[in-house]
Amino acid sequence: MGHISELLEIVMLLCFGASWPLNVLKSYRSRTVKGKSLAFLILIDAGYVAGIVSKFANKAFMADIGSKWYVLFFYFLNFAMVLADICLYFRNKRLMKAESGKAE
Repeated sequence: MGHISELLEIVMLLCFGASWPLNVLKSYRSRTVKGKSLAFLILIDAGYVAGIVSKFANKAFMADIGSKWYVLFFYFLNFAMVLADICLYFRNKRLMKAESGKAE
């Protein structure tokens, strides 16, 4: 039964994470923060951190981490994608500020 719950957890992480690579690419290309919410991105990453910490705090999971590492992999992957989007948010904000300075 444990394998089904882990599989479903991975499916959930894949569904949540499927859009992040495209979102990061869009942020990179757009060079703007219009339509972005920094608070939303931070909240999403905080949720991934909570999921990661919950795995490390789960004694049963840690006892069998050698065969369950892949679950953590997907948490870290999604966290990294959102973190990349957060970094791009600050880059794009800086670019927009520089661009508005040139317009004056």
